[in-house]
Amino acid sequence: MQNIEAYQKSFIKYLEDFAIEREPVNLYEPVNYILKLGGKRLRPVLTLMTADIFGDKAALAMNAALSVEVFHNFSLVHDDIMDDAPLRRGKKTVHEKWDLNTGILSGDAMLILAYQLFENYEPKIFQALAKLFSKTALEVCEGQQYDIDFETRNDVTIPEYLKMIEYKTAVLVGAAMKMGAIVAEASEEDQNLIYDFGRYLGVAFQLQDDYLDAFGNPETFGKQVGGDILENKKTYLYLKTLELGNNSEKTSLLDLMINKALTDDEKVEKVKALFNASGAADATQLAVKDYTQKAFNVLDKINISEDKKQMLQLFGEQLMNRRV
Repeated sequence: MQNIEAYQKSFIKYLEDFAIEREPVNLYEPVNYILKLGGKRLRPVLTLMTADIFGDKAALAMNAALSVEVFHNFSLVHDDIMDDAPLRRGKKTVHEKWDLNTGILSGDAMLILAYQLFENYEPKIFQALAKLFSKTALEVCEGQQYDIDFETRNDVTIPEYLKMIEYKTAVLVGAAMKMGAIVAEASEEDQNLIYDFGRYLGVAFQLQDDYLDAFGNPETFGKQVGGDILENKKTYLYLKTLELGNNSEKTSLLDLMINKALTDDEKVEKVKALFNASGAADATQLAVKDYTQKAFNVLDKINISEDKKQMLQLFGEQLMNRRV
């Protein structure tokens, strides 16, 4: 077993060697660009780690890990187009650096490249990976559509929101881990359990992201703090304020969402004060802990050694307590 940094280093080297030097340049250059923009590389690391946990097969899992990362970045290219986002990880987004049509087409190519990487495996493993990938990719699209739908709805419920973040974020975390288990030829039961472990951690990760968007340190978070508030996003914090707040707090929150007279800083500070006063901030942190604990409860059932379970638990705790 390696540590997280070692998995990251070996994966990044493999990713750099994957650079696509093909014609037409304007199709493949954006693919290389987005893949080399950096990021946590969380999902491919989980694939490699899981392959090692079930059979010391990290090296064999590199193509599956790369597929997960290519797909994740494909989804970011298209998300950025839908959001008309100018920046990704501090650099120009693909559609801004090139143009809209190139962003759409290069994203499409990345989805196909992600599938192609499974061709490096024998038929039985290829079939299992492709089946899981198809299911996950469709769920990510469904999650994105829910997210878009929520922008124009004022009756979004907390269960609906949790389903949205499960599909948009958490299923890919679960799939990344299950792919590692598939490559390592773990039992079907263990494959499904490690998927659930990853899925619960993925929900906890996104809820923590919601919290950090409002209450994170601007110097370490890596994104504009308060971005969700300024975009009037119906996050867990927002929905919990409407659930837990008194009538005055609920009215104030709804008023702040449509108030054009405030500066950005004023709006962010006033909304954050409501998140705190209503108990929504504490409730969000509690939800992060609850979903992390659900993941840990799954660990008890997985057929691996105690030291490997402890390593997965430590990883989960680091995710839960992260500030970036």
